[in-house]
Amino acid sequence: MEKSYEVIFENNRKWVESKISDDPEFFHELAKTQNPDFLYIGCSDSRVSAEELMGMKPGEVFVTRNIANVVNTLDMSSTAVIQYAVEHLKVKHIIVCGHYGCGGVKAAMTPEDLGLLNPWLRNIRDVYRLHQAELDAIDDEQKRYDRLVELNVQEQCINVIKMAAVQERYILEEYPIVHGWVFDLRTGKIIDLEIDFEKILKDIQKIYNLTNSNWVMSRKNNKNLI
Repeated sequence: MEKSYEVIFENNRKWVESKISDDPEFFHELAKTQNPDFLYIGCSDSRVSAEELMGMKPGEVFVTRNIANVVNTLDMSSTAVIQYAVEHLKVKHIIVCGHYGCGGVKAAMTPEDLGLLNPWLRNIRDVYRLHQAELDAIDDEQKRYDRLVELNVQEQCINVIKMAAVQERYILEEYPIVHGWVFDLRTGKIIDLEIDFEKILKDIQKIYNLTNSNWVMSRKNNKNLI
């Protein structure tokens, strides 16, 4: 146990040396600021590392992770991250990324009392309820499991699009765009679920339109006059 902990600091030392060897100014530049184009909302699963699977460098992806990549508006952590990324970092793309083999999704499919996990997993069980007819029609349990992973990503994308900060900035600047991905641990590939962001936004704004306030429309009109 002690050795596995100490090796982290040895790995860090080697990483620092490697970065400085490649670029002596690496950490000087890294410390200046961050300017990511991407917000990545992923699962906490230890097998799924955002920057690594995307092939991105430090400073290029703003990341938040939780069990089963859930976006719950009552979760101040995820909503604060999204609002900060949208309003202050001005990210251009928001990615909700699930993965096949997700333990949280599997647990939500299990008829069992899981204690403190119940309120969190209820978000995924609600996804199952919304799509029960489709899921129950899938006889193969693994395929049903994989499909729920995909549908959970889809619904969490919708939860992101419901947020006022996302709607308002898109109205003003046509960004950010919301994307839904699934990472396949069995192949290492990212699967784009091709979420139709503009259609979803248009559809949900019949109920969740948060952009008709006078100040938003005034900012939009003033922007168009410039």
